[in-house]
Amino acid sequence: MPAERVLIVEDDPEVREMMGEYLETHGYQVTLCGNGEAMRQAVAESVPQVVLLDLNLPGEDGLSLARWLRGNHDVAIIMVTASAEVVDRVVGLEVGADDYLSKPFDPRELRARIKSVLRRAGGAARPAKAAGGKRVRVGTCTLDLATHQLLDAKGGDLPLTSMEFDLLRVFAEHPNQVLSRDQLLTHTRNRAWEPFDRSIDIRIARLRKKIEADPEKPRSLKTIRGAGYIFIPD
Repeated sequence: MPAERVLIVEDDPEVREMMGEYLETHGYQVTLCGNGEAMRQAVAESVPQVVLLDLNLPGEDGLSLARWLRGNHDVAIIMVTASAEVVDRVVGLEVGADDYLSKPFDPRELRARIKSVLRRAGGAARPAKAAGGKRVRVGTCTLDLATHQLLDAKGGDLPLTSMEFDLLRVFAEHPNQVLSRDQLLTHTRNRAWEPFDRSIDIRIARLRKKIEADPEKPRSLKTIRGAGYIFIPD
């Protein structure tokens, strides 16, 4: 099995080298970059499976780069930030990050986060086109469970993060059932998040923009006040 490809975007050379050496000793194929320009060039040469993206970079910051990555490539994104402020985590989630890691961190936690996002993503990029398998109607779209694709009404592929796919899969497996935030975290195996933070709410809001005819008046992913969310199939 080929080694998983990890791209590290970090402007501090000591931290960058430490992360790279640690991951290489554990079998990962690592590319190191110090800024956004170098990151774009590295991605153009070979799209990684995971990007470790520092929030505070010189020039183009990590949030801008995360938006670009999410809009152009199917990669797992782990934001790395020196701040433990909730606002940084929330903004990172809003632009499409799959996870976050606060400095300073134990290298073992770094590896655990990478393994987690790779497991949720299936350890590899999705096929470019659906190749069959079970499909579930979700709002105005169709979720292909075999290829991890979300298809719009015309069959076009909509961008979908690994956590967004996991959420839609859980809802598809539990139709007409109220699921609390804690249950959603358990079913998606994403215990890195706190059950009362905004990570689930943010992702639900993003999913509604993709699958609902009117995201402000959702008909498929409904909020049950004080309880959680429910998926109502057409």
